[in-house]
Amino acid sequence: MAVTEMFMTIYRNLAEEQDVREEIRKAVQLLEQTAREILTLMQSVHQCSGLQDTPALCQLARQHFATIRNQFADLQTKFPAEHYYRFHDHWRFAMQRLSFLAALLVYLDNETLISREQAAEILGVKVQQEKGFHLDLDDYLSGLLVLANELVRLAVNSVTAGDYNRPLRIAAFVNELDSGFRLLNLKNDALRKRYDGLKYDVKKVEEVVYDVTIRGLASTGRQPQTVDTGDRPDPTGQSEEDKS
Repeated sequence: MAVTEMFMTIYRNLAEEQDVREEIRKAVQLLEQTAREILTLMQSVHQCSGLQDTPALCQLARQHFATIRNQFADLQTKFPAEHYYRFHDHWRFAMQRLSFLAALLVYLDNETLISREQAAEILGVKVQQEKGFHLDLDDYLSGLLVLANELVRLAVNSVTAGDYNRPLRIAAFVNELDSGFRLLNLKNDALRKRYDGLKYDVKKVEEVVYDVTIRGLASTGRQPQTVDTGDRPDPTGQSEEDKS
């Protein structure tokens, strides 16, 4: 009987945990749906009309992030705060995508790199683990790596749209991001694999910059050198008739 009671207790605990996981799964599905809506909205930046109306696009995205903050608040009620990493796998992908979208939003706003604190504020979560539901560091870094890949795509589409200077700014940004990641000693296998793809993003955006520069499409801020082919005074003081 003692063994039977012990296993019945284990059964009830497993059933309760399964119920918790089901509640978490439903909450994460709502997060993923809103994330898809934000992604669909922000993908319009790759079109000519989206490039020209970036402020309005960012404003609409911020409205969706207000929904994200409410959904994260609801998710936090589904389990004890100390069990964050026990269920982390349920929302890891959604958190990484949302971190990327927050980074893209900040870049489109002012072409700067989002900090972990800024990303956490946009998503409505904490930064430190001790304070509860937070933005995991690996999820934040994964979002930045996705951002680099998205910006390279934007550089290519900017050229198509006739914006030849944007690829130069994107190239400078991606190179700085690459320099920052080189300072890290990454141990996480998944994160390390994503980081290995960053060098291809750097190479591709540099190829775009090379193409627009060699064709003379981008404004480098340098004055073109011109050759004066007009008549110049002869240093000897002689006219053409005297020479003849």
